[in-house]
Amino acid sequence: MSTTSVPAYAAPAPSAPLERTIIPRRELREGDILIDIKYAGICHSDIHQVRNEWGEGIFPMVPGHEIAGVVAEVGPGVTDFSVGDRVGVGCMVDSCGECVNCRKGEEQYCTAGNIPTYNGIGKDGEPTYGGYSTQVVVDHKFVLRIPHGISLDEAAPLLCAGITTYSPLRHWNAGPGRQVAVLGLGGLGHLAVKIAHAMGAEVTVLSHSEKKREDAAKLGADHYVNTSVEGALEALAGKFDVIVNTVSASLELDAYLATLTVDGAMANVGAPEKPVSLNLFSLIGGRRSLAGSMIGGIRETQEMLDFCAEHGIGAEIELISADRINEAYDRVVASDVRYRFVIDTATI
Repeated sequence: MSTTSVPAYAAPAPSAPLERTIIPRRELREGDILIDIKYAGICHSDIHQVRNEWGEGIFPMVPGHEIAGVVAEVGPGVTDFSVGDRVGVGCMVDSCGECVNCRKGEEQYCTAGNIPTYNGIGKDGEPTYGGYSTQVVVDHKFVLRIPHGISLDEAAPLLCAGITTYSPLRHWNAGPGRQVAVLGLGGLGHLAVKIAHAMGAEVTVLSHSEKKREDAAKLGADHYVNTSVEGALEALAGKFDVIVNTVSASLELDAYLATLTVDGAMANVGAPEKPVSLNLFSLIGGRRSLAGSMIGGIRETQEMLDFCAEHGIGAEIELISADRINEAYDRVVASDVRYRFVIDTATI
């Protein structure tokens, strides 16, 4: 297969520091788009995969599935994008396109498994490399338009963190008259607050300390509850229609489920490393639901971007040069970022 070489940052082996390298990108096929990457967000899942915490990875690994850039070239069969368009790429770059979920526009749940933007194997048998790079080639069906109402650097994290929180909020009908709780105020949680507020819901942040109370209010939260205070959760019994749980730590789920109203749902978007347990009576006693949600499909991701542009929503970011990626990883693990690192790929 014909390829071209571009600079990138990669982890050469599990848990190894990322370093500058050169990677191949395929030449454009009929339906491909070549994107000049301008910004790439750092997601905690990048760290999990580089450190082999989610199973055996493919190395060298170029992480990055929060990609914002500009179209540089299009394949001969592409009619829906043009050179110069502002575009983004999220967590997947292909799927079977034929299963029941793909046909419904839910490519993220492809029964054959979607092809991830990095740490995956494409239909050509070659490994996929992510957005910590200067360019990427992607099938046009998996490219999103970034509206002019969002700057590219603040848009990058929307391609993962934004859609990861938008999808459950939309699915469980966040909106006027609905009580929404956001559990955890980090890279995911801060966007969940912004989006739920823009949808018209009454938003409560549940956090284990006082340190983000002021931030929560600025982001649009109506209430803030320090869950480390004795009796704090008990006082919320039966209050919430939806809880979006963004944390990856193990929790006493029963205590949080008790804060749901009848028919309420707790949607989990964080991914704890170890199995969790609960008393089923926490669900049975209020016809409550404990659910999971991943990213959205391409159609819903575009809907999210358009919604965010309409409401002036972008991520709260700290822009860094590529030589600070390893430092940023350590700071993410230490929860020392408010609220998302974004790499300026011009520095790669």
